[in-house]
Amino acid sequence: MNKGLFITFEGADGCGKTTQIKLLDEYLRGLGYETLLTREPGSKGLGVKLREILLNYDGEVSPQCESFLFLADRAQHIDCIIKPALEMGVVVLCDRHTDSTVAYQGYGRGLDLEQIHSLNNIATGGLKPDLTLVFDVDVETSQSRVGSEKDRMEAAGVEFFERVRQGFLEIAKSEPERVRVINSAQTIEEIHKQVIDEYKRITRTCK
Repeated sequence: MNKGLFITFEGADGCGKTTQIKLLDEYLRGLGYETLLTREPGSKGLGVKLREILLNYDGEVSPQCESFLFLADRAQHIDCIIKPALEMGVVVLCDRHTDSTVAYQGYGRGLDLEQIHSLNNIATGGLKPDLTLVFDVDVETSQSRVGSEKDRMEAAGVEFFERVRQGFLEIAKSEPERVRVINSAQTIEEIHKQVIDEYKRITRTCK
């Protein structure tokens, strides 16, 4: 692989994406690839402080403010971490990215979708993932997996997460080549196999 590859993992909390991103990381390292496992918000440095505010601030946060904080974290993440890694030929695996902002702040909070797409484009400098995997599971299951101790985003309520789930599915419909939906109700092994299949598909496309 002459250039880096950018793969993002999306879905509601409790969908299993964090388990799958680690499994793909282990698989790729086993093949001899250099990988970078990262996340949004809060990869490191400034992002860690932004993550603390976004997930644990106990006062009122307006939807607009929330979206701008996520975008600020994203701009820092892209410029200081993701782009340099891609330029070095690293496979970047990112737990959440632009599609989470569309699903959560757009579909979930009801902010203007066109505006979010425009702001995402500014924050990323136009960089898009080569592949996005959306791990889809019903809201009742995802909420039960999260448990009783929820951060500010996780505690948004069932109706909110129904809108978020629909948002991810709409994103996948609009960009079927980049965004692939995986049924997260399957076993970890079955899901992992599909993740590898999608990885192989995109590497053939990117050659």
